[in-house]
Amino acid sequence: MPRPAPGGTEGTSPTATAGEFWSWPSSDPGAQESPPNLDESTPSSEIFEFRAALASGTPWERALLTAMGQWPLAEEIHNGRRFKYMVGGEAFDWLLLAERLCLEGEDFIPPRDLERLLIQGEFPEPFEEDDLRELLGFSKYRAYLNFHYGVVLEEALQLDAEETARKRHLARGFYDSEDLEEESFRHLYTHTRSELLGEFRTQAALGPRQGLTLSDLKEFTYWLHKRRVNYWDPARVASDTRIAICRLGALRESALSHSLSR
Repeated sequence: MPRPAPGGTEGTSPTATAGEFWSWPSSDPGAQESPPNLDESTPSSEIFEFRAALASGTPWERALLTAMGQWPLAEEIHNGRRFKYMVGGEAFDWLLLAERLCLEGEDFIPPRDLERLLIQGEFPEPFEEDDLRELLGFSKYRAYLNFHYGVVLEEALQLDAEETARKRHLARGFYDSEDLEEESFRHLYTHTRSELLGEFRTQAALGPRQGLTLSDLKEFTYWLHKRRVNYWDPARVASDTRIAICRLGALRESALSHSLSR
């Protein structure tokens, strides 16, 4: 995927809401849209068209993105597993939908390309932003940007902050400590991870001892991103974004080098 450029202030992206992204009715036009009830139904026509495109020789990357643009569900339960494609009602978890669709068409996709997509989040050849916007549609593309900045880059920023805190800690002659994660969160969000997670659990109506799913952790990360962007001044947000982009680039280069060496 291309490295998207945000609109407006660096480090932010145009916000797409669930109401724009997915189509379902609401009696109150001003209310936050809610997903339909989950069931085991599958959007068979979209999957049929996806497989037909693959069978006709359409490049699998283009067929996949086209299917994403047509996909009608914000979340679903498939084979007993819950797939939630919208994070925080605004961010499109495109890799999760890619995983779901590839379950239906993996016999047409080279295994090495599929592994690179699902693990590294990259196609063999990057798409131009205009092509990506056209294939996904405007609202889904905006929601994709929200996920890229609010989850993918936020995780990279957290990793960089923790490693920076660890280097500073070791340089002073101290032993490594699990408390460094708490320190790095205080640097980014002015509170420790434990404090922030407690606040998030309360807002999300999650019990204090309730285990967190991967979906919950993505929601937490996106919640932290919005909190950070709203708290710090634009210059600090832009600086953190550049740090996250550099860190993500380094991670992907390392992963690619490791893959090529196998």
